[in-house]
Amino acid sequence: MNSVEILLVEDNMADAKLTIRALKSHNLCNNLVHLTDGAQALDFVFAKGEYASRTMEDKPKVILLDLNMPKIGGIEVLRQLKADERTRSIPVVVMTSSREDRDIIDSYSLGVNSYVVKPVGFENFSKAVADLGMYWMLLNEVPK
Repeated sequence: MNSVEILLVEDNMADAKLTIRALKSHNLCNNLVHLTDGAQALDFVFAKGEYASRTMEDKPKVILLDLNMPKIGGIEVLRQLKADERTRSIPVVVMTSSREDRDIIDSYSLGVNSYVVKPVGFENFSKAVADLGMYWMLLNEVPK
């Protein structure tokens, strides 16, 4: 299996499709995995449950994480990722519609690498996602 470059954790299918489309238009979507809730995301990253056959060493280059999701919310996913030495260095970008101060403060206090409020409108959303993808996939250096 090719290593996962982008893990997209988004329960809103319209937002997920727009994100994937924007990444594809800039050839940044070759190894993307899309999951729809926080429980799946944690199982995937920690190689548990239905993802027990994958290896934890196969870390995503970046995780695009929504906050408001079923089962386990994005804040709790972020908390668990940043609390574990094995996953702490994975860059996490919160992409959410929430402008709530509490969500922003909590995300940064837990170690989020970036917090982006989803722009309204296809063009703005597509540009924001493409810019994020270009930065995190091509410019940012992560520990091996």
